[in-house]
Amino acid sequence: VLLLTLFVVTIAHAELCKPDAQNAFKVRLSIKTALGDNAYVWDANEEYLFRAVVAFTMRKYSSKSTTRISNVLLCNVTDRVSFWFVVTDSSENVTTVPGSEVEAAIRMNRNRINSAFLLSDKTLQFLEITSTLSPPVEPSTPVWLIVFGVVLCLIVAGIVFLIVAGIQQRKKKNKESTEGENLEDKGEVTVTVENGIPCETLDLKAGHINGVFAADDERFTSL
Repeated sequence: VLLLTLFVVTIAHAELCKPDAQNAFKVRLSIKTALGDNAYVWDANEEYLFRAVVAFTMRKYSSKSTTRISNVLLCNVTDRVSFWFVVTDSSENVTTVPGSEVEAAIRMNRNRINSAFLLSDKTLQFLEITSTLSPPVEPSTPVWLIVFGVVLCLIVAGIVFLIVAGIQQRKKKNKESTEGENLEDKGEVTVTVENGIPCETLDLKAGHINGVFAADDERFTSL
């Protein structure tokens, strides 16, 4: 009787879980691609973990669910780690849970499934189930604070530029005034132009003799 029961159960499992069966889903794992040298071997223990995670997912999806690990059936497991699975809805494993419910449960708990196997949507693929979109990543710093920081930096840079430009201009004026004072101290004679005629500026230190008056004095001087 026991052997007959096992034989019937095996046949029932084979009918429920097979490629392209009703409510069956194919899974493909790329463990080596994802983990490289740290890749683990897919064995019976990993299969048990997968069945447990799927059972957890189904129970999480519906609080009234009584799904157990034995309700998750795997078949057609390949060395390159791909297989099919179904979820049954009775202790006798006679019928399967509708595929729409299984898909909804997996989509709702996809991150938990990926975390259990250290994989992602690209390396743990449910070929019959579309990947869920990752939630948008929110920056740790608010956007308004970033904009405020940029504006503040521009204002500070402008103030620094104005201060440096003012200092350089003041130095330039001081240099020009110093050079003018040095020219006056040296007593250099400059030539100015009035009415188109160049005139020599009187050197107050050394004095200057007008040649016109000097000639008149010699002409009217008595012998």
